[in-house]
Amino acid sequence: MRSIPLDTLPGDRIYKILCSLVVPRPIALVSTLGPGGVVNAAPFSFFNVFSEAPPLVVLGLQHKPDHSPKDTTRHIGAAGSFVVNMVDEALADAMNTCAIDFPPDVSEVEAAGLTTAASVTIPAPRIAEAPAALECVREVSLAFGPQRELLVGRVLHVHVREDVMDEKFNVDMAAYRPVGRLFGNLYSRQHEVFGLDRVDHATWLARKERGEG
Repeated sequence: MRSIPLDTLPGDRIYKILCSLVVPRPIALVSTLGPGGVVNAAPFSFFNVFSEAPPLVVLGLQHKPDHSPKDTTRHIGAAGSFVVNMVDEALADAMNTCAIDFPPDVSEVEAAGLTTAASVTIPAPRIAEAPAALECVREVSLAFGPQRELLVGRVLHVHVREDVMDEKFNVDMAAYRPVGRLFGNLYSRQHEVFGLDRVDHATWLARKERGEG
């Protein structure tokens, strides 16, 4: 077993270690509304759902090398709202285009050939091609040094394509086809899934007594 003390390594090595091991990670293609109505979109894999009561998501925001905030961070700071657009296989190439460092006055959504749809509760639009979208408002932001900021957002409204989620909120993974972030230029498909029954302690004990598992 390799033992790695992180306090002896530079940041780029720590990034490589953590991002290579904590996989796959979900991808948030975050859309925000900038000055003059320009719609910004940027992918984040330092992202996850955090809580259902209240409904919260977390985003890891990275600043530019000169420590100035990127477009997404500036727009959320000014407007206090954003949309997390989930990424499926059909959206993967466009998501990658949105990662290009376009100037602030250029819309990544337009550059990637995507379209927008109006949100219900916030000004920032969602991406119409996304299989699911979460309308969010900023709950709290925490700065960890000049390069990293942790953003907690409250989810107000959810849009889901009908073939992905039914009226009982069951998700069809074959229809959803989400993409996971690995590391470098690598991503993963979720084609093979398996189920594990979660049981209570009494059921576990009974199975052990019967010699089952």
